[in-house]
Amino acid sequence: MAEFALHSTANGRLDTSTTALGEVLHHVEDQGLVWLDIKEINEEVKTFLAETMAVDELIVEDVFGDATTACLRFEDHAFFAVRARNNAARLDTEFVFVVVKTNLIVTVRRGNIPALATFRRRLINSDPDDVALGVDYLLYELLDAIADDWTPVLSRFSGNLDDLEFQVFDPSNTYDNLLERLHGLKGDLREANKSIESLNSITIRCLQPGVRLVDTNVMGYFTDLHQLTTALVKRVSNYSAGAASTRDAYLSNISMQLSESNAKLTEVMTTLTMVGAIMLPLTLIAGLFGMNNVDLPADAFGGFWGIVGVMGAFAAIMLAYFWRKGWFNPPQP
Repeated sequence: MAEFALHSTANGRLDTSTTALGEVLHHVEDQGLVWLDIKEINEEVKTFLAETMAVDELIVEDVFGDATTACLRFEDHAFFAVRARNNAARLDTEFVFVVVKTNLIVTVRRGNIPALATFRRRLINSDPDDVALGVDYLLYELLDAIADDWTPVLSRFSGNLDDLEFQVFDPSNTYDNLLERLHGLKGDLREANKSIESLNSITIRCLQPGVRLVDTNVMGYFTDLHQLTTALVKRVSNYSAGAASTRDAYLSNISMQLSESNAKLTEVMTTLTMVGAIMLPLTLIAGLFGMNNVDLPADAFGGFWGIVGVMGAFAAIMLAYFWRKGWFNPPQP
């Protein structure tokens, strides 16, 4: 059985506990504007849309196939497919399919959409003058609720981005998982952009001259909605650029730290190389003249002190050579 709910501007939520989905249209008569919310996509819903609602077959294909953002006008109904945020633990979006017909607006979805709860409150508290504008006003309220749902989310993203920027440039502390959190923020912004771009595309389409997707009486509302979605698109773009800039700054900072560490390591290795280059020949000389042989020509070099002098002279020559090579100079940044 499909899970659905029926709300009207005249009597609020209607009792459909003993009603099958195929019989639900009998409850919408004399109820003002009615919203049917279906939270399943199965064969029963497919039959309801194709036979009871008599929608175009393109709508059925979109609902049960690979959906994309859509806004289509047919002879006696219109169809919209828009992405909205669901209330999963991880930020995600999914399609809400909307059919607008006479005094009825039908939404079909798979998951829980927070914006639909906002839309339900707006429908219950709707002004009679607004209701008199027709079902296209409900469509505006639905799309506006989806757009408004992103406002606190983007504000949270802005706060997260500010915190990450501070942590990246804070020299007094080391913060864990900065890069992962920046990548996570970028991913959330991309997901938010799917819904916001979807809304923006629909409002642009609705406002195009000659398209006649919505009634001219509600064009002013859709103009305001277009301005809101355009502002949201710009916010997402700015936050994405800020997150990318912060990530690049973090990677540059890490690269500088690695460069400084490599410079120190190079200095240490240079010192050890010079010490080794000097000590190894001296060790060879000491080893040769330290052998327990009676025929060593130590007297030819002046005995013990002569050999020490030769070793000192060799060390001085090596030091002079290293100095000429510039190995004693600190590495240039």
